[in-house]
Amino acid sequence: MKHTIEERMNTLKSEYESGQKMLAELEARRANLTQTLLRIEGAMQVLKELQESDPKPAEDAPGIPPAAS
Repeated sequence: MKHTIEERMNTLKSEYESGQKMLAELEARRANLTQTLLRIEGAMQVLKELQESDPKPAEDAPGIPPAAS
């Protein structure tokens, strides 16, 4: 009986450590994704402000072909 309890305890400890490691990895991925989304949001804001301050339509901008009608 004591041997069975020890085996189960070791199994649970191993599973717990594995879960802790997975949680840490997920938290790191979440932080990275949050930073990426913030950078994208900032870039979108800059482009929006540039678009609003440019009196020419985007089709007339140099290097950008006109949209097909």
